[in-house]
Amino acid sequence: MELRVLNYFLTVAREKTISKAAEVLHLSQPTLSKQLKELEEELGVTLFIRGNRSITLTEDGVYLANRAKEILSLVELTTSNLLQNETISGKITIGAGETRGFEFIGSVIHQLREIHPEITFQLHSGNADDVLEKIEHGLLDFGLVINPVEMQAYEYLQLSLEDRWGILVNTAHPLAQKEVIAPGDIQENPIMVSNQSFVDNQLASWLGEHFEQLNVIGRYNLLYNASLLAKENIASILCIDGIINTDNTNLKFIPFSPPLTAGISIVWKKNPTFSSAAKEFLRLIENISRRQPF
Repeated sequence: MELRVLNYFLTVAREKTISKAAEVLHLSQPTLSKQLKELEEELGVTLFIRGNRSITLTEDGVYLANRAKEILSLVELTTSNLLQNETISGKITIGAGETRGFEFIGSVIHQLREIHPEITFQLHSGNADDVLEKIEHGLLDFGLVINPVEMQAYEYLQLSLEDRWGILVNTAHPLAQKEVIAPGDIQENPIMVSNQSFVDNQLASWLGEHFEQLNVIGRYNLLYNASLLAKENIASILCIDGIINTDNTNLKFIPFSPPLTAGISIVWKKNPTFSSAAKEFLRLIENISRRQPF
């Protein structure tokens, strides 16, 4: 399977017709059709359903399209990191959950670019499950994740930072009168929780006997959209402090009591093939962590 043909395939998937894709690629339609047919024969699957006016992807076609995007993205990143002269340059890819701990990463980026201004960065937002999957596939160099997560398969450095858990509520919600939230306060109240796989275990431990009465009406990936439901007083949102700015809004963050906190770690793949830029980034983080608490 050639990268050139993968690009042809993705172009057809995007344009939905052979004619438009051939025009974009500056190929003749017969040539493009022949390349796609040979790709299907090579893989032994049907990738397209060919209609009168447009074509659609089969289930196998959707799978290949998703993986092809990852493959071409990785090739682009690798090429970018190899195209460097005497100076250290290239792109560093970082995934992160929603945490104020990213302010630390921002300070590292600032220091690194003062030393090596040719280095660029690409950021990806997602929960820990998503970030770790992309690290495993080589699509991210580093991930900033909120503990607890399963990290035996990765190298990691736990930072001296903690996030504080609580709930985000509408100021008209009865719980908004409280300054702290105890485990018994949220039972039976409609809430939304993060879909990060380890959150339920952490929440169950904190709630104790009240866990069975928890009324979870939904889950979220990133907090902003979930916070809009809190603004409409549809649900309270189990979340981390400091992600949503509640100033001059109808929202209030209330911390848990006893406190429920989570550590933060920077994670990378074991035995990585890092670019020189990524090596410098990691070296700087390790040096800072040895010198001072965050």
